[in-house]
Amino acid sequence: MKNKLIIIGASGHGKVVADIAIKMNKWQSITFLDDDESINTSMGLEVISKTADAFTYKDEADFFVAIGSNTTREKIQENLIEQGLNVVSLIHPSAVIGTDVEIGIGSVIMAGVVINSSTRIGKGCIINTSSSLDHDTAIEDYVHISPGVRTAGSVSIGKGTWIGIGSVISNNVNICSGCKVGAGAVVVKDITEPGTYVGVPVRRVD
Repeated sequence: MKNKLIIIGASGHGKVVADIAIKMNKWQSITFLDDDESINTSMGLEVISKTADAFTYKDEADFFVAIGSNTTREKIQENLIEQGLNVVSLIHPSAVIGTDVEIGIGSVIMAGVVINSSTRIGKGCIINTSSSLDHDTAIEDYVHISPGVRTAGSVSIGKGTWIGIGSVISNNVNICSGCKVGAGAVVVKDITEPGTYVGVPVRRVD
């Protein structure tokens, strides 16, 4: 770990990420990179340059990609990793993390989250505010679990999937990669084809 943290993305998601990093109290300085030239500061923290300049800070800073889009976040983070930059994970101090939980690099665990025992979370995931993941859940890389999502035990969620705010996923359910599950949805059986799913229980709409 280095003394500096550089967060890529200074908009809304970046602000929440910065707040977590501040509360972790591990870095002497926290700054942003952002491609919007009109943003000079965010959360009182300086925007020092653009995303493409990350590599000039390789030896002096840790990095976190605070981009909400799963595909964009994956592209940027994988590029950083390939170039040897040190990507970190961020965990809010209020999060409750069970025994035998694995959290991949570049993932963020936000305020009020509960992750129960023997759960696996991949790279670059967003486990958003007050969501809960029960025991033996497997979250693959670059998944976004929105605020207030509830998953029961032994749930599996495939790479790049987005689970909408307030959704509920029943136990032993598998959701394949590349899905979007709408706000407030209830998933009670496996989703085996990529697409957009909404409703109670969910049905495919796209």
